[in-house]
Order: sequence, then C-alpha cells, then structure tokens
Amino acid sequence: MKKITFILNPISGTISKAGVPELIDNTIDKDIYDYQLVFTERAGHATEIAAAEVAKGTDIVVAVGGDGTVNEVGRALVHTNTALAILPCGSGNGLARHLMLPMNLKKSIETINKGVIHDLDYGVINDIPFFCTCGIGFDAFVSMKFAEAGKRGPITYVENVLREGLRYKPETYTITDESGTKMRKAFLISCANASQYGNNAYIAPHASMADGILDIIIMEPFDMFDAPQISMDLFSKTIENNSKIKMLKSSRRASRWLSIPMPTSRSANPRL
Repeated sequence: MKKITFILNPISGTISKAGVPELIDNTIDKDIYDYQLVFTERAGHATEIAAAEVAKGTDIVVAVGGDGTVNEVGRALVHTNTALAILPCGSGNGLARHLMLPMNLKKSIETINKGVIHDLDYGVINDIPFFCTCGIGFDAFVSMKFAEAGKRGPITYVENVLREGLRYKPETYTITDESGTKMRKAFLISCANASQYGNNAYIAPHASMADGILDIIIMEPFDMFDAPQISMDLFSKTIENNSKIKMLKSSRRASRWLSIPMPTSRSANPRL
C-alpha cells in the first residue's frame, strides 16, 4: 500500500477548508493509499513537513492550498522519489490550472486515485526552486503587496495592480541568455515555467513544463492608455501579440525532475 500525506494550509486562498478533511477521508482510495493529514502552522512549515515525508519514503505528498503552498511543498520534493500532488484551494491556482487539474476538490482527489505520474520541469532563483512563474519588477512588487493584504482573491490582486501600476517606475535590467547580454528597460520581467499567473491570466500562453525551456516575458513601460489592452490580452491568451511585450526562451535552468499526478485525458501538454 502506498503512503500519501496531505499538507493543508488552513489560511491559503479565499475558501473555507473546514470540509476538506472529511472530503479527503470519503474520497481517497483506501485500497491504494494509507493516508495522513497534517496542518501547517507557519510560513515554511510545509517545506519542513514535506522533507520529513521524503525521509520516511512517503510516495506522494499533496499540497492542499494555493501556489504558495505548492511551492513550499514542491521545493522539498525535487529530485526525490516522492511525487507532488495538488488540491487547488488558493486564490489563483496558477500551476493547477496550467496542468488542467480539476478545480473541484473531489475530482482532484479522484485524479490522485488514478496514480498517473509525470516528471515536469522547474526553475531556480537564488537556489530556490519555483514551479509556475517567477517575476521581477512590478510583478514582484504586486506579489509583495498581495501577500501583505489582509484579504486574498482576484479582486484584491486587481486593486493592487490598479492602485500601484501607474505610479510604478520601470527599471533597467541586464538580461543574459544564449544569444548574449542585453540591457532592457522593463515594467516587469517574468520567467515562466508554466503558462499563467492564476485565475486564467496567461503571461506565457505557450509555456510548457516538459520542454526544458523557460519562457522569458519582458513587459516594456506603458501608459494608462495601453493598460486595458494588456489586461485583455492576458485573459485572452494573446499577450505575445501586444507591442509592449517581448518574449525570449532560455534553456539555462536546473535539470528537471518533479513528479506529479495528472489527468490522463486532459493533459496540459501532449508531450507530458
């Protein structure tokens, strides 16, 4: 029998997790899995729990929360024999949406019951793995504001973007890739391993987690008249057509190996 541990972040996202333990108990296939549920108590705790599960030889660790919880759990599992699974309970669920995992928690558990596992790419910044996107400039600034906000959800995110966006001063960055080194003034630069920020806002619509390549998105400075079109392009998967966007691809990354259960018929990329 396989061992599986659910790590639940009780404060992630915008929905109550009160019914999640009962849902897990009623839905997980107990003929396949011997399961346990552990609650996080502080920032970074999910990484500690996941690392301990790896040491015990646990087969699957499930991140029950949003992309922050997924990152904390996943960074302890790279290059191990323990797979990462996701029950998407966050405010954006960018990685789960990219992988086309069900947003319905019962269906997500049923996906885990099928036990189909794939190896996927990840990126590294300052020796810390990331799995969805990693940004600098306004991207990182808004993420910080969002983390500091008293409430979560897409409305809070949009409020921060609108309030701070037109006041933010773009900076000049040095970018080095296979073609050489260049200087670019940018509003933001996003390194995308997956296609979206969350809530179906696609910063890199064609990004794949199975090609060994990071998509680098450079958003040039823009004014208030450009902002509505950029917003529409994000949600219509057409951001690469915007004149303020420059895209690069780079294979300068850490070697890939993160195992994750995924649906067999709704794969985000047929090469997975």
